[in-house]
Amino acid sequence: MSDTSSFILSVLTLLIVPGPTNTLLAASGAAVGLRRSLVLIPAECCGYLLSILAVIFILGPLLGDTPILGAGLRIAACLYLLWSAFGLWRGTGLPGEQSDQIGAVAVFFTTLLNPKALIFALVIFPQEAGLPALPYMVTFAGLVCTVALGWITLGTGLASSAPRLLTQDRIGRFAAVALAIFATVLGGSALAAAMA
Repeated sequence: MSDTSSFILSVLTLLIVPGPTNTLLAASGAAVGLRRSLVLIPAECCGYLLSILAVIFILGPLLGDTPILGAGLRIAACLYLLWSAFGLWRGTGLPGEQSDQIGAVAVFFTTLLNPKALIFALVIFPQEAGLPALPYMVTFAGLVCTVALGWITLGTGLASSAPRLLTQDRIGRFAAVALAIFATVLGGSALAAAMA
């Protein structure tokens, strides 16, 4: 298998795994449909790219020297996810959003704090002299957009197949529970890392 094929397979495998960003994308697709959710795709892509570049250039070297920093970042992400879950559960919306609709700001910040970005930056992206190669960045962006569209389509399909079951309130609460679960797992791993 070539380096490019291996990269694509690794990225797709990690992107497809359910997580906080994918939960928001599917919930938006279920709540407002495919067309109105498309604005979330560039927000996710920008969140990942900014996070990956920050890890490669700033946090990566610091994480090696200060392991407690990694635990602190995970705790910060955990708190953000819990705050987001609380807003979704109450029906007041996500941090930075004006309504109960899931918006680009929430998806951007959720993706920016997504632990998957650490794996992409430190494990999956090939780097030459500390820089990820541009073709890999472009390929990554295309894969993010494709998988995001898949999650939005999944949410849209679920809502259209069971419209009475998937009310706006239930969608928000389902997403809140999923985010709280991700936050709990993330918080547990952060505490374990801090205690080690």
